[in-house]
Order: sequence, then structure tokens, then C-alpha cells
Amino acid sequence: MSKANYAETAVVDWLLGGATPTRPSARYLALHTADPTDAGATGELSGNGYARQAITFGAASSGSASNTSTHTFTASGGDWGTVSHFSIWDASTSGNCLYVGALTTSRTINDGESGTVAAAAIACSED
Repeated sequence: MSKANYAETAVVDWLLGGATPTRPSARYLALHTADPTDAGATGELSGNGYARQAITFGAASSGSASNTSTHTFTASGGDWGTVSHFSIWDASTSGNCLYVGALTTSRTINDGESGTVAAAAIACSED
């Protein structure tokens, strides 16, 4: 997993005396059918019952934090295709992408099927 462009810029600005970023009040998990890149702009699911889900993380320690919540996404009204990547955002729609990464296992999710991201499956770090 890597920091997205927005998060990298915010850290540099803060460390070197530029703008002080505001910590997001909530974070949201998004699923993708392709590598979202550091811009978070590629392949996010849409339609067929898809929506980002609020995700929680434990307290950061030594530059890393893992999600404490489990997330189940269910396709409704159509297929989603093969879900292979995720991203973390500061808003439920639009917003700023914070982290991007590949899922451990890709999964094809068709209409009526679900996919789950388990607690501790996502670890955000300083890398």
C-alpha cells in the first residue's frame, strides 16, 4: 500500500512549514477493478448497489495503523467484475484519496454476491 499524491503533498507541506492539513473526520474504503494509481482515479466501482464504506483504524504506532472494522460489499442489480484494489478516502463521494493498494486476493463479484474486507486486512504505513 502507498500514500496517494494528496497525502504525500500534505505531509511534505506540514513537515516543511507550508499549509497545515486538517485531519479527516472520517475515512472511507473504496473498491476498484484496476490499480487506482497514486491519484486514486482508476477503476472505482460505481452503480449496482456500490457505495464507499466508512472505515476505522486503530491508533497509529511506529508509523503504521490497521483497520479495525470488517466491510462487506454486496452487488445489487448487476455485476461488478473482478475487484482487485482498494483506496482510502476522506469523503464518502469525491474527496481526497489518502492511500491506495492491491487486495491480497482479487475476486469477481456478480449480482447478488458479496465480498468482505476483514479487520486488520489493510495496514496504512509511512511508506
